[in-house]
Amino acid sequence: MGKLDVGERTRLDEKALFVRLETLRLTRIAGAGHYSGTFSAAEILAALYYHELKLDPARPEWPERDRFVLSKGHAAIGLYPILADLGYFDPAQLETYTRLGSAFGDHPDMRKVRGIDFSSGSLGHGLSIGVGMALGGRVQSLDFRVYVMVGDAELNEGQIWEAAMSAGHFKLDSLVCIVDRNQLGIDGRTEDVMAVEPIEDRFTSFGWEVQRIDGHSVDQIVNALDTAKLASRQPHVIIADTVKGKGVKRMELDVNWHVGNLSPEDYEEVYEELLAGGSR
Repeated sequence: MGKLDVGERTRLDEKALFVRLETLRLTRIAGAGHYSGTFSAAEILAALYYHELKLDPARPEWPERDRFVLSKGHAAIGLYPILADLGYFDPAQLETYTRLGSAFGDHPDMRKVRGIDFSSGSLGHGLSIGVGMALGGRVQSLDFRVYVMVGDAELNEGQIWEAAMSAGHFKLDSLVCIVDRNQLGIDGRTEDVMAVEPIEDRFTSFGWEVQRIDGHSVDQIVNALDTAKLASRQPHVIIADTVKGKGVKRMELDVNWHVGNLSPEDYEEVYEELLAGGSR
């Protein structure tokens, strides 16, 4: 554990910028997309895939690979470019994003995309899937960890808390839940629609170890992931405080950008904003 060196921190920040730029590009292909909920998760995705997860792109079904469950599946637009960059498939395939017959939909399909472990659709199911994966690994004596990213608005779902209760009961110390606490859902501020705080106390009551961090600091994300490995017979949750739309001022904490599209002129302006450092 400890702080990242300058080179690694820079590399992960650059990968987060890559996620944002590719999200912008793929949204332009599709004609609309989930900018803001992907931008909030960019550093988390970068830290997981370029620093943390035990993976082998040449063997996407390797039994002892770490699993990643993207419960907030609409952020798949930011995950696909990472998988292509790591070598799971030819990046040129992303030019078909959301086109008729493409493997790459708005939500990921594990039957069609190499490197995807969970087919998402209706939100709120991912943590239950993660619990099942962690239990399966225990039964089979396989050495892998399970990471689940949920959106904060998903915490409205009763199934999330059934899964949290189960994970605590079974002491699933190979399970890490990351809450992208970006403050907004499609209908507005989470605390106005259905309050989710105090998140720490709620998970603690179910027997989880809890950390709360700045979800845009790759240092804090990596340190939290390292700490989670030390959990003793408990599942672990990392509450990552983020800004929905992070990096683009017009989108930050604006509910109207949950799904949207930019005009060609605005696209170029946002692209330049991100390159100029708006991602930090």
